[in-house]
Amino acid sequence: MPLSAFSPLFTRRDAIRFGAVSAAMSAVAPATIACPPAKAKSVIFLWMAGGLTHIDSFDPKPDAPEEIRGTLKTIPTKLSGIRFTEVMPNLARLNDKFTLLRTYASGSDDHLISQARQLSGRRTNAQQINTEPNIGAVMSKLRGPRAGFPGYIAVPGTTKPGPPPNSLFVGGWLGDQYAPFGTGGRPKNDDFTAFVKEDAEEEFNQQSLRQFAGLDDGRLTDRRLLRESFDTRLRKLDAAAATGDQYRGAFDMLLSPAVRQSLDLGKEPDRVRERYGKTKIGARCLLARRLVEAGAGFVMVDYGYDPEYGNLWDNHNAASQNFPPICEMAKRPYHLAGTDRAAAALLDDLHTRGLLDSTLVCFLTEFGRTPKINKEAGRDHWGTAGSIFLAGGGVKAGQVLGATDARGAYPIAPECTPWSVAATIYEALGVDLQSVLTDREGRHVPLLPEGKPIPGVLA
Repeated sequence: MPLSAFSPLFTRRDAIRFGAVSAAMSAVAPATIACPPAKAKSVIFLWMAGGLTHIDSFDPKPDAPEEIRGTLKTIPTKLSGIRFTEVMPNLARLNDKFTLLRTYASGSDDHLISQARQLSGRRTNAQQINTEPNIGAVMSKLRGPRAGFPGYIAVPGTTKPGPPPNSLFVGGWLGDQYAPFGTGGRPKNDDFTAFVKEDAEEEFNQQSLRQFAGLDDGRLTDRRLLRESFDTRLRKLDAAAATGDQYRGAFDMLLSPAVRQSLDLGKEPDRVRERYGKTKIGARCLLARRLVEAGAGFVMVDYGYDPEYGNLWDNHNAASQNFPPICEMAKRPYHLAGTDRAAAALLDDLHTRGLLDSTLVCFLTEFGRTPKINKEAGRDHWGTAGSIFLAGGGVKAGQVLGATDARGAYPIAPECTPWSVAATIYEALGVDLQSVLTDREGRHVPLLPEGKPIPGVLA
């Protein structure tokens, strides 16, 4: 029965406006699985989609020819003998707080396949890029909502790599209700090809949480009560019952002052916002801290595909991209320099507030970039080697695991894979790796078909 048949107070337009929240706040009970003790209570997943260049950041090769090393100088870090490039001074100062992995390999040079592999921890192929649930979706299934928040949140959650645009933030075979709740709205263009200006601070519109004109808390409460008055009838139909539960979660989230306050960056002193950087990546990392501090369980910072800057980590420097040479690009506030500032401020802030020990921070991308700079002064896809890091939440800090050869091309130590990263995340969260999940068709599916925790990462 359509919603319009019930009452003009709850219109189809309202249903569309609440849709994103509704799916995220499904009230399906979390699965009951025996778990080992958790080292982390929350996760911040810093998702650098597009393929972050490892040679120009965490794994410089100063003794290689210039077409490999580029023009960036290297700097010492807190750890003896370990150097980063000059655009990473803040993380260089803090690398005693994380484990750097220099042998990350997705096994594919394809964006969509490699992103789906890291987001899910599963060996996906081209036909599975939208079918395998994200790690965050699995945790949402296992743990459910927390402190008024959905089990899985994406900030802002608008990335759709393509063309054609593909949403990779999915619940997959677990069901759409486990896809992330996105704090932002629809991007200006789905293909992320427009360029506007170098340095822009975004104000989160939080379209999914914004109250609409004339809809105050009192009217929203009235609508919730009206909606709940129909639940008895709706529960006679399974699909309608699920819809009722989702709308109740949506109303609860909209009415929660704590949830709405956590999304308001205006509550932060200007000096804190300056420390993160008044940039998109700075605001997103700061919002992630606020969400975890308020009780959220799994928060993804979605950064890399942007309607103003394009695919900013995908630095081929093709004519259509209009990028500067990659080593100059790295210095810009929306690229490595700004990301270094924001990620370091996040680690510092979590540590200062006593949250780092209980929060697993994962700095991830789908692959590295080619060792040799191409003729357009960019680097291409390189699924054989890249750099990522893990911090907090049970991670043994202050170490670099693995190394690449003199060109940064191939691992000279055991590689770490998307499935070994996923296994490490699950173990830190106290999830039994032998667990079996139930898909939306009622079939039993292994939590992780392959992959073991990366040796030496967790304390």
